[in-house]
Parts: sequence; C-alpha cells; structure tokens
Amino acid sequence: MERRKFLSYSAMIGAAAAIPRINPDFAFSKAFAQENRPLMFLSAENITGNWDPTAHTTLSQTNIEGFVMGFLTRAPMRPDDPDKVIYELATEINEIDAFTLEIKLREGVTFHDGKPFKAEDVKATFEYGAQPDRPKQVYPGPTDTFEVTTPDDYTVIIDTSKGGYGASLFIFLASYLPMLSAQDIAEGPNGVLSQRLNGTGPFKFVEQRGNDTVMEAFPEYFRGAPIVPGVTFAFVGDGTTRMLSLMSGQADVIERLEPEQVETLEAEDDIKLSRLVSVENKYLFFRCSKPPFDDWRVRKAAAHAIDRTILWDVMGSAGEPSSNWISPIKFGYIDLESYPEYDPDECQRLLAEAGYPGGEGLPELEYLTSTGFYPKTKEYGEVITALLQEQGFPVRLNVMEVAAWNERLYDRPGGGPGHMVDCGWSTGSPEPDLVLRTHFHSSSKRICGIVDPEIDAALDEERNAPSLEARRESLQTNLMPLLAQKVPALSLFTSVLIHGMRSNVDGLFIYPDGVADASEATLS
Repeated sequence: MERRKFLSYSAMIGAAAAIPRINPDFAFSKAFAQENRPLMFLSAENITGNWDPTAHTTLSQTNIEGFVMGFLTRAPMRPDDPDKVIYELATEINEIDAFTLEIKLREGVTFHDGKPFKAEDVKATFEYGAQPDRPKQVYPGPTDTFEVTTPDDYTVIIDTSKGGYGASLFIFLASYLPMLSAQDIAEGPNGVLSQRLNGTGPFKFVEQRGNDTVMEAFPEYFRGAPIVPGVTFAFVGDGTTRMLSLMSGQADVIERLEPEQVETLEAEDDIKLSRLVSVENKYLFFRCSKPPFDDWRVRKAAAHAIDRTILWDVMGSAGEPSSNWISPIKFGYIDLESYPEYDPDECQRLLAEAGYPGGEGLPELEYLTSTGFYPKTKEYGEVITALLQEQGFPVRLNVMEVAAWNERLYDRPGGGPGHMVDCGWSTGSPEPDLVLRTHFHSSSKRICGIVDPEIDAALDEERNAPSLEARRESLQTNLMPLLAQKVPALSLFTSVLIHGMRSNVDGLFIYPDGVADASEATLS
C-alpha cells in the first residue's frame, strides 16, 4: 500500500501570517557570558491548580506545559523553514490511507522521572485524552471511533475507520496535545497527573510556590541541556505592574501588552518587543441555552448592531481584522462573504421578527468580561455595550478580575451566568475543530451552550470528510455559512500577541499560541 509521507502544513493551511522570530540568526556557545539565574516570565492569567493537561483550558497552564512537556510535532511553522513540520517526539508521520496514520517516534527520549518515552505513552495519551470526562475534549471522537496499535516501541498506528473520519485529523492533533507518561495515566486523573507535570521537555517542573511556577533545566533533554538554569512563571494580574517589572529588570519577559504599553516600551533602549498574529480569536459568546439568545434571530440582530471596525481601532496593534470563527492561520480559513457585519436596519428587522420590535420586551442582558488578561476588554466592551443599547438591547457590562470571570465562564444546566461573555480561544494547532466543534457541537457545550441539529450535522460532515481537501470544501461551503446564519458567537478579531522582553534575552522563540520555547534561551 502506498505511503504518503506528511511533510508540510503549508499546502493545507495556505500562506500563514509571518511569525517573527526574535533573533533568527542567533548563535551561541555554552561559554557565552550570561547571568546564572532563571528566566522570569510574568503571566497575565492565574492557574487552576490541577496540572493534568487534559483537565483545563487555561492558557497560562498551556504556556507552562510548553516549557515542560513534549509534543509529537510543533505547529504552526517556523518562518526560517516554512514548508516543514517541526518534528519533536515524532520523526515522521505517514498517511497509509484515508483512515490509517503511521507515526514514527524518536528514540533515546526520557520523561523527567526517568521513564523512557515509547509508543505506549502515545497510545495511552491519545486514549486518555479522548475520554468524554476530559474537559479539554480535543479529539475528533471518543475512543470507540478510533484504534491505536503499537507494532513496536517506536511505531504508532492510528485507525479511524470505525469512526468514519479521516485519520489526517490526528496530524493536526499531534501539534497540540502534550505527551503524557503511560505510568502516570494508569494512576487516573486524581493521581500524579493532577499533582505535577511530568514531561520530556527542556525544563522540569519543581513546585508551585504561591503564584510562581518554578521549573529547572532538565540535563537529559534530548536536544541538549538548556543554557538558562530554569524558568519561573509568575502570575501578576495587573498589566501596569507587569510593565514596570519589565522596565526595572525584575522580569525578563511579559505577555499581553496593551497598545499604549507598546508605545512606552518602544522608547526603552533595553527592551524589545515580539508581535505575532496568533491562533487566537476574541469572541462575544451568546448564551444560547436561555432566552433571549436561544433564538438565532436575536443573536444575529445583536451581531448586526456591532460595528467591528470601531473595535479594531480600539485594539490598535493588539488586534487583526478577520471575518470568520477561526484565526487566519488555521486550516480552512476564508474571509466569509456572509459574515454578519454592522447593519442597523437588518438588526431592527430581525428584532421585530423575533417579537422584540426596537428591543421592546427584552430582559436586562448582562455582558461578562474580564480585565487584566486580554488587552482592552473594558474599553471595547463599553463600545459594544453602547452600540447594542443604541439598537434597543438593554445591556449591562460587568467587568471582573480574571479569576472571578473564569468562575462564570462556562455554561451550566439551565443557562450559565450572564447573557453574553467575552472570551478568546487559542489552540496551538491548525485544526479548526479545536475551536468549532469545541464550542458549537451539542456534545461539547462550553460557553454558548448551543444545541442545534443542523450545526451538529455540518460539524460531523466536515469531520468525516475522507480527505483534507474535502474537509476544506465542507468547512467553507457548508459549516461556516451556517454559523453566519445561526451566530452562536460573534468573532470580533484575531488577537495579536505582543510580548515585551529585556534586550539581554536571546534565543527565545514564541509560537502563535503564546507558548515559548526557551531551550536555546540565554540571559547575556
């Protein structure tokens, strides 16, 4: 049987946005002069306290996993080699046929607890992550829709014929889910998995010390021991405090800069900036699980009330215009012609058709947003609130600290808190279903809580397509136009991730989901 070696994402996702590497010509030696101290990274989001990578959707912990855990591949691509997958724990991936994938693994890799990395770990990770009780729910289907076999210690075969969907979906997944130890998984979700990270990455998890996650260099890392002795990843909720810490030298790297902070830091000679068009979109999620947003006409009317061009002006350098429910660097993205745009007349027509002429009869609508993590949420939240009020929506904006907002984020039986929720969603893979299926399929009612058989059928159709090209066509001609009609959420823009760092930080690579590779970083 012919084997097609999978070498490139570029043919599938098209031309990705340029991803600037901080210093692409960086070269170093271990004798390079540097400060013998850990890299200090200040985070804008708190952690959950459960370290199981399949048990949360928290970006701060995903970023920590980037330092500690290993992945089969890394994606999107590096700009200095745009046509190649970054193979990490896998050495090659072959499509044997539409429903069969072969993964060859790197030999000589060990977990931080000393266990050798083998095919059994990949099998256990895939099967564990696909369990329906796993909050991350990143798989095409549950374990009864695919089979993983291990012909030897360094070969994994995935068969999706039982599920009827293409095995190529696991190619994208390979760049997203960190590989877990089969021994850790055997203890169950309440065992060692929840208590600490155990990976194959360049840094070893040491402890959680208050708001600080402490990691140290792993000497046996398969690509060679890191240069910096460790990384301290600290939660600091206030953006101004993070900026001042960077300017004073107390921090080496900070994330989620506000546009005006960019202007301030650009004037500092000892600070440099990294800008990335990200895999994250920002959304206004409607609580479709309760009135009035259980009616698609009310949701679409609200979408037509919002002039997104004003929001883009508010965001400045921290936002990128886009017209779809996924980032432009995701598989299947197009600027959707039917995407709901600002149209007050259509807004009023839909409100009247739904039985709320001019907004009359609508209940008070609570709009939940956060402050301190995503840039400008309060500012553009006030704009959205005013635009909706102008069309008759009685909206009350509730701006909360990020921890309180996190507690109210997800939908609940009978409808979650509030009526609209501002939230971003970022997944370090080209796979669109990590956004679309996660939020809009009735089996995974995350934030909006929608249950719609037509959307379910469209999601199943594109997932079950026999090839990537068939998936692309189904996404662009069926699912995405249907979402434009039903509007379970409105994607406002694509985030631009802006990091600030001291000028003595070299060799740090940041991916478009915010995950950082510090395996070659130095502090000169």
